[in-house]
Amino acid sequence: MIELFNILAAVLTIGFGLFGFLAPRYTAAALDLAPTQSTMGLSEMRASVGGLFVFLGLAAIWLGDPMLYAAIGFAFTGAALGRVMSLVFDKPPVKKVLVFGGIEAALAVWCLAANL
Repeated sequence: MIELFNILAAVLTIGFGLFGFLAPRYTAAALDLAPTQSTMGLSEMRASVGGLFVFLGLAAIWLGDPMLYAAIGFAFTGAALGRVMSLVFDKPPVKKVLVFGGIEAALAVWCLAANL
């Protein structure tokens, strides 16, 4: 059962990453990121929001090591904590932060609790 949920968490990680990797403009709009005169933001979206998560999820599935699933948990812990900090310092739309942060927190808790 743990393995099934680990794979599900990795597939969700890959799926979320694919949005940034393949559709950076859509992802930027969904995250309320404003375009600039530079395309560097699209590059960053493909790299840090996209490719990083796609290949972390793929590596976890491919290698099947519980520590890689835990690494997914650590990555989502960082993302969720970043959202909490943003609530305190940046005052973003609370509903979006709760939705995205809730997903990140749930994945973090699962991946860490099941694999450490």
